[in-house]
Amino acid sequence: MPELVHVVGIGADGAAGLSPHAREIVDSADVLFGSSRQLDLVPEANGRRVTWPTPMLPALPGLLAEHADRSICVLASGDPMFYGVGATLVKLLGRDRVRIVAHPSSLSLACARMGWPLQETAVVSLVGRPVELLHPRLQPGNRLLVLSSDGGTPDEVAALLRARGYGPSSMTVLSDLGGVQEGRTSSTADDWDRPAVSPLNVIAVECRPAPGAKLLPSAPGLPDDAFEHDGQLTKRDVRAITLARLAPTPGQLLWDVGAGAGSIAIEWMRSDPTCRAIAIEHREDRARRIATNASALGVPGLQVVTGAAPRALDGLDEPDAIFIGGGGTAPGVLEACWAALRRGGRLVVNAVTLELEVLVTDWYGRHGGELVRISVERAAPIGGYTGWRPAMPVTQWAVSKR
Repeated sequence: MPELVHVVGIGADGAAGLSPHAREIVDSADVLFGSSRQLDLVPEANGRRVTWPTPMLPALPGLLAEHADRSICVLASGDPMFYGVGATLVKLLGRDRVRIVAHPSSLSLACARMGWPLQETAVVSLVGRPVELLHPRLQPGNRLLVLSSDGGTPDEVAALLRARGYGPSSMTVLSDLGGVQEGRTSSTADDWDRPAVSPLNVIAVECRPAPGAKLLPSAPGLPDDAFEHDGQLTKRDVRAITLARLAPTPGQLLWDVGAGAGSIAIEWMRSDPTCRAIAIEHREDRARRIATNASALGVPGLQVVTGAAPRALDGLDEPDAIFIGGGGTAPGVLEACWAALRRGGRLVVNAVTLELEVLVTDWYGRHGGELVRISVERAAPIGGYTGWRPAMPVTQWAVSKR
């Protein structure tokens, strides 16, 4: 591996926008790595040009090792540490062997064009990612910057906004930011009907719901009708209590065992973009429904495992938290979950049957934690009057593994 790699950010304005220091690094490098478009932006550089292969990541260590005895400059779009190759190289080589020369990112340039405060603007990257990632960010008044995968992304974004009831939202497509061909096109999602734009574009969205649009907040406790289900669903009030005890934490992994409609795993992932979850469900129809719910609610990265616990748990990544909502009485399930849970991790079990209640009471006696009985009653018509109709009580055991 090379001793040192320089990573130089470059904008659509090419070499003309580079600082003298960045230009010196590019001009003196023995080898230049980058995409074809990036390499074409520095036609006067004399170094050997190496175009990234597809896929790039598996080939990266070998390419760097091949040129380890030469001075290397990697060209990156804008700020190399903003969804860029700079972050990848730091992970691979360590921060002491990478020197970053940043350029204004497309995010910074877009905020400058829109007059939006950078710190008050949410960012969603759709570069090689599904458009459904937008769902959790669609909240009234939100300002979003969407990093497009290509020239067709604005059409996909407009279609998703309309389908979610956010058709009145304004869309401004900023293309080739910083270059001589920089362009700007504005419309609402409802009225969006534009020819394909430059592949290098950022979409600025101001979220405005239409009257009657369903609001889906990021706080736990989405309405039950936000999920497709066949009745196997942790209901809204109990779900909010359950997630509070599971305590979603950025970057951590949840197992949702006996996932049903996947509501716990989905709301865990909606709490933070870095939260991960695996939904384990033995029925194939429910597993398909979980995937549909995950996509519709903005967490298409939810991993769904079709199979019965405990066997289906074999080989899964070590969880930071586990929820058991179904199948907890099956032989070996609690034992397997407890063994798999990392030290300090959280386990929450919801019991609605006497058999599972007896089991968790026994485990509570051995391992401690909290044992809580949750009862919810809802007002409902009784003849010409209104009375309270109780739902089935839930016995909840929550414990941290010591």
